Amino acid sequence: MKSPFPGMDPYLEKGSLWQGVHTLLIGEIVKALAPEVAPRYYIAAEQRTYIATIEPYGFIGRPDVAIIGKPMPPTENAPVALLERSITITLPAWDRIEQGYLEIRDAATHRVITAIEILSPSNKLAGKGRNEYEDKRQEVITTRTGLVEIDLLRAGEPMPMSHTPPSHYRILVSRGWARPQGQLFPFNVTETIPDIPIPLQKGEPEPILHLGELFARVYTAARYDLRIDYTANPDPPLDPAVVAWCREMIRAAAQP
Repeated sequence: MKSPFPGMDPYLEKGSLWQGVHTLLIGEIVKALAPEVAPRYYIAAEQRTYIATIEPYGFIGRPDVAIIGKPMPPTENAPVALLERSITITLPAWDRIEQGYLEIRDAATHRVITAIEILSPSNKLAGKGRNEYEDKRQEVITTRTGLVEIDLLRAGEPMPMSHTPPSHYRILVSRGWARPQGQLFPFNVTETIPDIPIPLQKGEPEPILHLGELFARVYTAARYDLRIDYTANPDPPLDPAVVAWCREMIRAAAQP
C-alpha cells in the first residue's frame, strides 16, 4: 500500500519510525544518483555519531523522602548547617545517535564535490547534536563544496538562512561557486516533494533527484502502512485545517 499523502507523510516524523526512514532513503538516493554521476564521480555513504541528551537536563522535582537530622555542633567561625530533607533530581540521560549522510566524490582525487544531508531530530533540536551539525555545516559552506540539505521534519528550528518563508518542510541546494546565494525549495504537507537538482562542479549538467518517487518506494517497501496508526493525530501537531485535510486523504486512501 502506498502512503495516503501526495508528498511527505507527517506520521513518519515520529521518532520510532524516522531513523528507519532516514536509512532507507539514503539507500534509495545512492541507487538513483550513482549511475547519473559515474564514471567521473562516485557516492560515498558516510556516518557520524552524536551523543545527545534525551531527557530534560537538571530537572529538580518535589521532595519524595524527608530525612530529619540532628543539628551538628557549631565550630569556631563556621555557620551551623542542617540538612532537613532530600530532594529528587533527574540526571541527564544520553543517547548515542548514528546518522548517515552522503558525499559525491571525484573518482580520481576522492575530493568531496557535494554533501547530501537528510536532517534528523538531533540536527534540529537544541543541544549538542545541533551544535555539532551546525559547525560541520559551516565548514562546508566556507568551501567550494556543494551542499544539499533535505529537511523533512517539522520539529525544531530550521537551519540558519535568510528570507526563509514559513513552510512545513524545505530543501536547500547550495552551489559552492554561487554562495552566499542558494536555492531553497519550501513545501508543505499538502504538496508533493519537489524534484531537486544535484550540483556537481560549475558548468556541469546537474542530475535531477526525484525525491518524492524515492520516498514513495521507501514507504511501500518497508510497509509503513502496517506500522502507522492513522487514527491518531500527527506528532508534532498540525494546524486543524491541515489535520482535516489529512483525515480526508486517509479516508480516501482506505476506499476500495
